[in-house]
Amino acid sequence: MSFFMGLVLGIAFGIGIIIAFVHAENLRSKRRCELAATIASFSKLTVEDSRKILPAQFYPSWVVFSRRQKLNWLNTQLTKIWPYVNEAASELIRTSVEPVLEQYRPAILSSLKFSKLTLGTIAPQFTGVSIVEDGDSGVTMELELQWDGNPSIILDIRTRVGLALPIQVKNIGFTGVFRLIFKPLVEEFPCFGAVSYSLREKKKLDFTLKVVGGDISSIPGISDAIEETIRDAIEDTITWPVRKVVPILPGDYSDLELKPVGTLEVKLVQAKELTNKDFIGKSDPFAYVYIRPLRDRMKRSKTINNQLNPVWNEHFEFVVEDVSTQYLTAKIYDDEGIQASELIGCVQIPLRDLQPGKVKDVWLKLVKDLEIQRDNKYRGQVHLELLYYPYGMENGCSNPFADPKFSMTSLEKALKSGDGAEVTDNEKASAHRKRDVIVRGVLSVTVISAEYLPSMDLMGKADPYVVLQMKKTETKNKTRVVNDSLNPAWNQTFDFVVEDGLHDMLILEVWDHDTFGKDYIGRCIMTLTRVIMEGEYKDNFPLEGAKSGRLNLHLKWAPQPIYRDS
Repeated sequence: MSFFMGLVLGIAFGIGIIIAFVHAENLRSKRRCELAATIASFSKLTVEDSRKILPAQFYPSWVVFSRRQKLNWLNTQLTKIWPYVNEAASELIRTSVEPVLEQYRPAILSSLKFSKLTLGTIAPQFTGVSIVEDGDSGVTMELELQWDGNPSIILDIRTRVGLALPIQVKNIGFTGVFRLIFKPLVEEFPCFGAVSYSLREKKKLDFTLKVVGGDISSIPGISDAIEETIRDAIEDTITWPVRKVVPILPGDYSDLELKPVGTLEVKLVQAKELTNKDFIGKSDPFAYVYIRPLRDRMKRSKTINNQLNPVWNEHFEFVVEDVSTQYLTAKIYDDEGIQASELIGCVQIPLRDLQPGKVKDVWLKLVKDLEIQRDNKYRGQVHLELLYYPYGMENGCSNPFADPKFSMTSLEKALKSGDGAEVTDNEKASAHRKRDVIVRGVLSVTVISAEYLPSMDLMGKADPYVVLQMKKTETKNKTRVVNDSLNPAWNQTFDFVVEDGLHDMLILEVWDHDTFGKDYIGRCIMTLTRVIMEGEYKDNFPLEGAKSGRLNLHLKWAPQPIYRDS
């Protein structure tokens, strides 16, 4: 009897243990699932969410929410050694900047040199540091720097009329990012062969000029000329992609120096719906286009008077030195005559977005400021065509605008060589064989149809037709009128003999035919770049100046190049 009693109790106890084990495992599994869900929720937290949960005073010392690390320790050491840095840096600046100041010296001055240069007693402050990925070949470090110093800088200038002026540079305020590149990495201490440094980003540079013992404003033009010279010198000597290379170990580091890598061809086509800056009449817009803001590298378009929808169709050429970081900038101004021009708006496009050898056709909205988007006011749009052509490009992508032996750059210089433009030795040899290159051909335009045209009469219809015109030759053609249609079909083809395809434009205007006249609907303006490159294409184009509507076109190019020996 006791045997059976023990057996029953043993079985009951064993079942109890199994039940308890299963319950514990289920509870553990549930807790693990909850913990996993909690961790998943934490992984979705943004920096702002983390700051709301944990106030800043409770952050552990190792928590950093910015990719730029703080450098209090470096600022402390820099303050200690600043008197020695000041002496060495002052001499370095004097010897390296003076020749550049002389290079950019304005014409009204006969001499521009430093008579005194010390950086003062206040050391710059490094506000952050970050590491930029540079593969396995080197280490790139970017240091954010701020300096509101008390330097003693006096420029000794002499004017063309013999007047000597000691000018003091005061109230310097600077914020920017310096880039240090430790490259190449080697197996010998200190493990890198050279250090390159550059001003990667110039966020703020403020200073004032004062004649020692006088007022610089009493001499018209001097202050602005010297300020432009100083800014040009900084841009030309140390601003990225310019870099200074300091060898650490013996070796050839010429590959680290700044070198042109290609050419950017820019066509400033047109702008539309520009903000009017004039009280009487309309703005007189012109554009500055550049990659580096140096006076001799900035290109200015012609001024289009009394027009908010200007058509320039101007071609510019720029040297590219670092396609991965450089931008093309275009700024549209209102020409005020003898007064300072007023900025209408500006745009910027990174060169890394361009596919080598392929034309990029873009409409860009103008903004007030490239650094800080202060408002969302609409200021108009600008139309650009961009072609980046790397030097030594041999991947089968040839220039469509000329003989395969010519690049677009060579073409432009060959076209201009009769006007005294400078060309390289290789280009001179090519130009000697084929001096004048004319991109000549026949452009066939098929006006297929239009869609969604705005109604132009009381019945909600229109009687549209299209006028086609080549801008340079002013050759015109016209389609037939399609009555009572907002989606007309024409399917008419027109041929134009084009003498200069690189600089001509096709303008298509859509009109509404009336018994006693005509009403303007909208237009399309296009360069011949794409059709010359592709030979033939079909596309639809929105109508400018119309509430709605698109034109369906088929364009075809038959090249007929002509070479005239000089």
